[in-house]
Amino acid sequence: MNSTSIQQSTYRVTSMADLKRTAVKKLPKQPGSTPGFARTQMTSQDVQPISLEEEYRKKTGISPEDIQKLRSWMQTQPHLPENYITDLDLILAFHSCDCSSGLTKQVLDTHYTLRTLFPCFKDRRVDQVIETAETVLLIPLPTPAKHGYKINYSHVLKTDPKSFNFSETVKALFMIIDVYQYEEGTWPGFLFVVDFEGISLGHLGKIDLQSLQHVLYFLQEAMLVKLKGMHFINAPSFIDKLLLMMRPFLKKELMDMLHIHTTGSNKLQNFIDIEALPKEAGGSYKSIHGCKDDVIAKLKKHADFFEKEKYKRVTESLRPGRPKTITDIFGGIEGSFKKLEID
Repeated sequence: MNSTSIQQSTYRVTSMADLKRTAVKKLPKQPGSTPGFARTQMTSQDVQPISLEEEYRKKTGISPEDIQKLRSWMQTQPHLPENYITDLDLILAFHSCDCSSGLTKQVLDTHYTLRTLFPCFKDRRVDQVIETAETVLLIPLPTPAKHGYKINYSHVLKTDPKSFNFSETVKALFMIIDVYQYEEGTWPGFLFVVDFEGISLGHLGKIDLQSLQHVLYFLQEAMLVKLKGMHFINAPSFIDKLLLMMRPFLKKELMDMLHIHTTGSNKLQNFIDIEALPKEAGGSYKSIHGCKDDVIAKLKKHADFFEKEKYKRVTESLRPGRPKTITDIFGGIEGSFKKLEID
């Protein structure tokens, strides 16, 4: 399969209902909260987010005044957890939307709505995802790709499909990205590199379509990054079966960002410096098991981060209009999927 060219502009869907702009009273305090709680950082001796001073020094064109305007808007949205949203959260959203105020407001609402509704954002306890982190490597690598894009590399560590749980892998993926993003702040762009070495048809049979739909919807609609590409490397002969599963949930823009690299292909080097990858993938970084140890250590260190992050959820009973449900998002098809038969 030939690779297609990466689209240089980030994609955001505009099909969700417009946010209501009616001014309402300021969001009530959440139980146990204090005025301005965690607005500039999550107060934890474990998690040390990038400082706002360092973030503003990046050449993103974002100013404190921009963030204050978003903060003022959030205070008119009683369903959003404004007391728990940090300035860094707002910077990440504004940056991911190319500094479009209107689009940022829509994405913020979508982002926290999906974090409230999707199962992959529930029960985010580090001790419950360690087994997944030992089964599948999910790591944002330190060396960037061209244009400074962040590379998120994935590789199965335990090749027996019986060890693979797709929904738990999705949960671990977003937990890991959350921690790295809080430490490093905005990235110029974001690339997924999925290494299919060790993947079999048995793994595909473990993918439930609801979780696949959720992860792809979140990537396209609400993830606070500028998604620039998705690369499947060492792609097996049955990659078409995975694409068949994915295609109903892919917008054209993400489909155009998807590149398939079969074993032995050297086209990946057109997008990233191969040296940035782990040794087993032909790079000069650590071994995949060394990377795994780093990820697990980081998750354990930041367990308290997720105890606070769980409050960043929507209160649907306070939403202007009527509450949103999974049915509103997916048009009533949620819950109707069956596992795909893999020949």
